[in-house]
Amino acid sequence: MMNIVVLAGGMSSEREVSLSSGTMVTNALRRAGHRAVLVDSFLGLDIPGEVMDVFNVEGEMEAVRVEEQAPDLEKVKAARGDSGFGTVGENVIEVCRAADIVYMGLHGEDGENGRMQAFFDVLGIKYTGAGYLGSALAMHKGISKQMVAGILKTAQSKVFRKGGDMDGIEEIGFPCIVKPCCGGSSIGIAKAGDQRELERALADAFRCEDEIMVEQFITGREFSVGVLGGVALPPIEIIPRGGFYDYAHKYQAGWTEEVCPAAIDGKTEQAMQDMAREACRLLRLEVYARGEFILTEDGELYFLEMNTLPGMTPTSLLPQEAAAAGLSYEQLCERIIELSLEKYR
Repeated sequence: MMNIVVLAGGMSSEREVSLSSGTMVTNALRRAGHRAVLVDSFLGLDIPGEVMDVFNVEGEMEAVRVEEQAPDLEKVKAARGDSGFGTVGENVIEVCRAADIVYMGLHGEDGENGRMQAFFDVLGIKYTGAGYLGSALAMHKGISKQMVAGILKTAQSKVFRKGGDMDGIEEIGFPCIVKPCCGGSSIGIAKAGDQRELERALADAFRCEDEIMVEQFITGREFSVGVLGGVALPPIEIIPRGGFYDYAHKYQAGWTEEVCPAAIDGKTEQAMQDMAREACRLLRLEVYARGEFILTEDGELYFLEMNTLPGMTPTSLLPQEAAAAGLSYEQLCERIIELSLEKYR
């Protein structure tokens, strides 16, 4: 039995997704016999007595529903007031230092860009998943593409900064995909079929971040492959119902059909799994991650990106892939912790 902090929430647009994942992980760890507590990294928590008393909790937490739209972060800021330390809430560090390990349930900024991991490294706090370097490399879509260039097949793309020149954008052509460089959960991502749609997509993406990527749109079937402890899980095919695989399709039950194991031949499956493992190696990713791929009609396989802290919500892909490999949700959570602790040995 361990004392475990499940760190979730935060101040990214994926806040609700993180809290949904974190709640499910906390409940699973409690069922497995651990003293697990969910901590919102931004809002923090009160400690009326001793720090270790925080872990004296039992029972199931109520599930967190992910709405169709991203949360209003200004309301979240107002809820905390002036307490806390930057984006880290009151008593968060104290509780994390008291834990045997921190399960990183954060998504988006601070959680996936390596900053929290680097902070924990300095403080000597153990945590799950990839370290700060791999997290930073994989989080930035432009940098991660440079890291795998010439080894993994990727779509033509170019990165642009807000207020900078847009030279070379015409080389991408139409249709294309516009996406924030460091975003997740498809927030701020749009497909553009002509110049007018492109201008609108650029404006929306730049509202999310100051750096965006415009990428050639590849037509084909979309897949995900998780990697756990160097072992690739069975691929899952993602089939959105009547639309683009956006924020709502990812987290609203019934909006997307997911097939796992995917209906593909053994050679294609092996190639996809090999690419996922190689991406982890190139991007310095430890413990676990989840890759995204496109398979064209003529059999070409394209690498899209790696997710360093895959979602663990009721509709998330990694738990489905693990289940296809014979791992229950509880076993998956425990395996992530076990592999993460091996890093420190």
